[in-house]
Amino acid sequence: MNSKKPLVGVGVIILRNGLVLLGQRIGSHGAGTWALPGGHLEFGESVAECAAREVREETRLEIQNSVPAPYTSDVIAPEGKHYVTLFVVAQSNSGDPVICEPEKCLGWHWFRWSELPHPLFQPLATLHATGFAPSDAA
Repeated sequence: MNSKKPLVGVGVIILRNGLVLLGQRIGSHGAGTWALPGGHLEFGESVAECAAREVREETRLEIQNSVPAPYTSDVIAPEGKHYVTLFVVAQSNSGDPVICEPEKCLGWHWFRWSELPHPLFQPLATLHATGFAPSDAA
């Protein structure tokens, strides 16, 4: 029996003027892919609390009106990881995203949901492939 257990991640679909914020990952699993802000759910933390904390830690942005979105379950075999990712859709109405973790992210950029760059981080690629689209996204 495999003793590895799935990890729970939270991915935050931040919308502003119909665009979605993505960062290019470096120095960690999924290096070279485009991903949403997000991270691991901590013990005792709600999904909304995790979303707000991770966005603040990674971008210094504040989010509002977060609502649950679908989840994905991804086995990333080459890296020996299994993630269940809970997605949240939120708004951020002011400020520019800051690269707070330069060892993990090359930079933040805004994209139309219908024109996301490739390659996408596996959980986001899985979500996008389902046809899900945030209601306010361009």
